[in-house]
Amino acid sequence: MIPQKTRPATIADVARRAGVSKSSAARALGSYGTVSAAAREKVQAAAEELGYRPNVLARSINTGETKTIGVVVGDIENDYFGLATRGISDIAKKAGYDVILINTSENPEAEVDAVRILLEKRVDGLIVAPATALVTDHLQDTHRAGVPLVLLDRQIETLPAVSASVHIAPAAKEATSTLLAAGHRRIAFISSLQTHGETYRPGMRIPVSSVQDRLTGIVDGLQQYGVEPTKDLIRFNALGERVTARIIDELLALESPPTAILASDGLIALDVLLALQHRNLEIPKNMSFVMFDDARWAQLMTPPLSVIAQPIYEVGVSAATALLQVLAGAYPAASPARLKARFINRKSICPPSE
Repeated sequence: MIPQKTRPATIADVARRAGVSKSSAARALGSYGTVSAAAREKVQAAAEELGYRPNVLARSINTGETKTIGVVVGDIENDYFGLATRGISDIAKKAGYDVILINTSENPEAEVDAVRILLEKRVDGLIVAPATALVTDHLQDTHRAGVPLVLLDRQIETLPAVSASVHIAPAAKEATSTLLAAGHRRIAFISSLQTHGETYRPGMRIPVSSVQDRLTGIVDGLQQYGVEPTKDLIRFNALGERVTARIIDELLALESPPTAILASDGLIALDVLLALQHRNLEIPKNMSFVMFDDARWAQLMTPPLSVIAQPIYEVGVSAATALLQVLAGAYPAASPARLKARFINRKSICPPSE
């Protein structure tokens, strides 16, 4: 037997149950205007008995607000975005906002759709981690339309929107310098950045600012020791376990293979570690290793992994706080001060084996 769909309770139903006028019930449920404490208590009790839920669409028509924030991230499987979103949600919840999260898999077309969908749902503001600085018309249009917009983790030079991010280059340089001081000269960097087959070259435009920041620090560290970065050691497009394993095979097949690897994030690190394990290569005996982001499991590895740690939760808090300021009409004169990454040297670095 198909259950009969019941009609959701309305403000009129709540008013009748509480024995008050509809306008009094609306004021009590909407927390506006004047209503006595006794009437408010009756209305709230009636609403709970009836299972009343506010009509968000109707509220948005009346107030122009939905009390929702749209968040668009590249890969929710990545610990970075999971923790940053937690920071956003915690701040939003305290301010009375709900969060709608959409994952794009770092696909610009999916990002364009995500922004469109969220705007159609009339979210009050957006927090977006842009997949690329090469496709930004949708964000430019959103900003020009006056929709409150904050960029997460990444910056776009041509878009005058507030950005909450981390300054990574100094810590990346310190990690690279530590590897060089240990005797390494062949240091690989592996990233999932999609370049459509384009290989690294000095001065190339990196369309994701956080990856550019990583590379800036690495290159600075290398050049300080008189070592020039080469395209055979800086590898992009490491999308998934199979591709990363192929990259590892290509690196190991070089005439002068790397003796150390820097993994651009926790997901890449897991794939790299798995590939090395399958090839019976031990860290740091056969390969020194550093990863960006300090995933909790990094300290559980044998040995514990050296990392470039970012205050990820705080980035989310900073993004949400900035957006709430914009929503309140207090437009920040500039982006929040960039948080700083730090290098933590554990036990995954040693001199290269002979």
